[in-house]
Amino acid sequence: MHIHNPIHETNFKHGDAIYHLESSPEHVYTVRSGLVKLVQYLPDGTPRIVRILRPGDLAGIEITSGGEYQHDAIALTPVETCQIPMTVIDKLSEETPRLHRQFLERWKKALMTADSWLTQLSTGVARNRVIHMLLWLDEHTSQPDGSFILPVREDIGAMVALTTETVSRIIAELRRSEIITLLPGQRASINREELGLLIEDE
Repeated sequence: MHIHNPIHETNFKHGDAIYHLESSPEHVYTVRSGLVKLVQYLPDGTPRIVRILRPGDLAGIEITSGGEYQHDAIALTPVETCQIPMTVIDKLSEETPRLHRQFLERWKKALMTADSWLTQLSTGVARNRVIHMLLWLDEHTSQPDGSFILPVREDIGAMVALTTETVSRIIAELRRSEIITLLPGQRASINREELGLLIEDE
């Protein structure tokens, strides 16, 4: 098959928008490296991070079913993506229906992940929310040296529905207890066992 719209490798700096809610739904993005935050906005304009995408995840997959983008997708770190035009996906789906089904299955999985994320990270006492966030980051974004990217406090607050001040206070307490170690380059490491013991029954 001859593809008229090539797939491009596209790089984004920290804070760059990959797409916005109001963007024309023309591309799906495969995250090759870095982290992407998907942001929705409450009626009062308050941003909520509803999910973090990691390498291998798809950003904008909802448009493959004919919809619009459902979030702002913002680079949480420097990010490298493959930008796939919808014209390519439509053509491939026509010729390979199985591919279209795979996109739908990945979208369903993404929605289930988002539901689980919101339930675990935005309910319960404040310290539990931050602890669950740190454990998630360690589990899903850890590097060979055991460190992981630690988003800025404002972003963590938007993930767990807490103020920046509350997040800063909790992380400072964990740091004083030597349960979390802050490292250069916006990275951190944790003692998973000790951190897990701090989760309070609710």
